[in-house]
Amino acid sequence: MERRKRPGRRTTAFIAAVLLVFSLFTADLFRIQIVNAEQYKAGNVALSQTDTVIKAARGEILDCNGRPLVTNRQVNSIIFNGSYFPSTKDQEQRNVIILSLINLTEKYGAEWNFEIPLYFDENNRIQFKEDAPNDIKLLKSKSVLYLNEYATAQNCFDELREVFSLQKYSDSDALKIGSVCFSLKKGAFSTSNPYTFADDVPIELASVVKENSRFYQGVEIQVVTQRQYANGNIAPHIIGTVGTLNAQEYENKKSDYEDAMESEKLSAEEKKTVELRKYSMDDTIGKFGIEASMENYLRGTNGIESTITDSQKNKTTKITVDPIQGNKVVLTIDSDFQLQVQNHLASFVEAHRLNSSIPAVGSAVVMDVNSGAVLAVATYPSYNLETYYDDYAALAGNPASPLWNRALQSTYEPGSTFKLGIALAGLEEGVITRDSTVYCNHIYKQFTDTTFKCLGYHGSVNVVEAINQSCNIFFYETGRQLGIDKMNDYCSRLGLGQKTGVEVNESTGVLAGIPYRESHGGVWYPGDTVQAAIGQSDNLFTPIQLCNYVATIANGGTRYKAHLVKCVKSADYTETIIDNTPIVLNETGISQNSINIVKEGMMRLGRRTDAFKGLPVSVAGKTGTAESKAKVNGRIESGLNGFMVSFAPAEAPEIAVCVAIENLNSGSATAALVADIYRAYFQQANDVVPATEYNSVLN
Repeated sequence: MERRKRPGRRTTAFIAAVLLVFSLFTADLFRIQIVNAEQYKAGNVALSQTDTVIKAARGEILDCNGRPLVTNRQVNSIIFNGSYFPSTKDQEQRNVIILSLINLTEKYGAEWNFEIPLYFDENNRIQFKEDAPNDIKLLKSKSVLYLNEYATAQNCFDELREVFSLQKYSDSDALKIGSVCFSLKKGAFSTSNPYTFADDVPIELASVVKENSRFYQGVEIQVVTQRQYANGNIAPHIIGTVGTLNAQEYENKKSDYEDAMESEKLSAEEKKTVELRKYSMDDTIGKFGIEASMENYLRGTNGIESTITDSQKNKTTKITVDPIQGNKVVLTIDSDFQLQVQNHLASFVEAHRLNSSIPAVGSAVVMDVNSGAVLAVATYPSYNLETYYDDYAALAGNPASPLWNRALQSTYEPGSTFKLGIALAGLEEGVITRDSTVYCNHIYKQFTDTTFKCLGYHGSVNVVEAINQSCNIFFYETGRQLGIDKMNDYCSRLGLGQKTGVEVNESTGVLAGIPYRESHGGVWYPGDTVQAAIGQSDNLFTPIQLCNYVATIANGGTRYKAHLVKCVKSADYTETIIDNTPIVLNETGISQNSINIVKEGMMRLGRRTDAFKGLPVSVAGKTGTAESKAKVNGRIESGLNGFMVSFAPAEAPEIAVCVAIENLNSGSATAALVADIYRAYFQQANDVVPATEYNSVLN
């Protein structure tokens, strides 16, 4: 009898797998039809969930007393929600909704976001926008029109009609609809990534959209925030602006996000926060100033709105993660005092310009000598943050360069203000003493090939009187005996030729010397040393650097890090994120005896300055003047830059002031401006101000 074949192992395993799958299917069927029957009958079981980002409000910027400088105002924005907006499969329906929305928005005089880099010229020919190379590249890319790099504007427009089914529309309407379709591609529009069609629309328009929500499928009115300024004229160069991310900024933020998500150091909870703080292409970011430097603190943490679709294809939406507003950044500046400094600077510059062919410009910096806190920083000419983008073309084309932050970014030959550092170096190295003298007869003839001069005939002068009279001969000789290396040793301790550490962008400046000259292909000669000793040669410093320099002398030799941020608080004030205690960059090691001798010379100048008479405090100061040249309408125009560095009260210094005025007849003339600044500060300090809730919170 023939033996029956037994099933092999593979057959047995296959049968077992089939039975397992069948049993799981049966169990699931039992759960659906018996256990959860009532839920399914009622249609309450979720089949899918999509999450949409709710953008968090940006943090506020306050002055040192808690008074708002930058807040947020609520506006109605028109948003496309990918969970409800027609998909690309329904392009015709998309186009109908988009065109109707465009026409409605324009009817109410509102602006919508036209971003495509194409336009019709006066001859009705399609052209590329000249200032949009990145958008033109994107338009031709595989993700949008899939055209060659050499495709013309007409090629792009023709393909735009084809790709987005715009053949039946007029050229004008086709370009408008195409612009929105391009923006949807550019912003990677999806269920999780909404698109902003219009940023700020009137309430009447918002009402029409809401009332016709069945037609405007997926179009929503969302209350969002925009920056609002208490006074757009207050410290615009310092506060800065916000704007939509450009392509490079987006790529940088995207890279930062990817790096953070791959980090093994972050917990799951921390990565969830990183995810919520991720930037989208249409997000707002700080462009410069405090808005940019404090971006990580001002940016809020987004929330999540979830759309759930049940078995009956009904959709419900609810907030599943609440957004968290960004932190409050509290500055060291007092808004009232800041505005007074700006006004005094503007009035002075306009009244004292020497050469009418050269723009009248200048800057002023006020600093707490015992902490490095910047109390006021002004640049003239200036602008208004509220109209910054509207005025940008005119501001950028203004020959006086109002967009440029002269207080932190312009570098100047410091003139005689540099002599303070040379005096300290000479005293410390024993080259001079309190009572040693140099004879000034107007001419300095230590070098056969060059004659150096003084502005006066001072006779025998010691260091105190040399500072008071600003005698070049005294400092030529002191510098010659010191040599450039020892000069620079002390001046670098005082912070010259170095950044101050302030939070916003600043220039480094140049401390003249052999390495710098040789790095630029030049040769350092002995005569350069004596020129450097009176603040000429290659020396170039910023006004804030000079202010920090004199503040270091005023406080006895401690150089503090300059700072504009007093503290950072959570939006509800319950948590202190940053509390800026003074940071010491270095101790100069200069003796108090040497510092007191230099202060004595500065106080003599202060006592004989008419502008300082009648002030509520005594002032110690040093003026400086340097030649300047400017190219105006193709011609080289000469002028003088005037400076003053000072501190007050002279006997017990509290604040330092530096002013730098271009196109001025002399540094001495700046004393009137400096006096106005001290008058404003100490008058305000003596005023009795009732305590406020802000003060109690921020102290």
